Amino acid sequence: MLFMVTEHFKEGKAQVGERYKTHGRMLPDGVTYHGSWVDLTGTRCFQLMEAVDATALAPWLSRWSDLIDFEVTAVAPSSDFWH
Repeated sequence: MLFMVTEHFKEGKAQVGERYKTHGRMLPDGVTYHGSWVDLTGTRCFQLMEAVDATALAPWLSRWSDLIDFEVTAVAPSSDFWH
């Protein structure tokens, strides 16, 4: 399944950036990162992830939950949705 993960940075981007530089994305096995986009204010990031189900994302979310509030939405390519 594909998931659009919206990250809302609690304290701004500096702390998130430092942890990422030090530890990387910290994804658990079975979760694949496809890409990310940051809004121009630097307060949100949108990441496309793939996993068997949403529970597979839980370890990753917990590793960042002190710095980020998350919204996880299951998504599908529009070409799949309209067929």
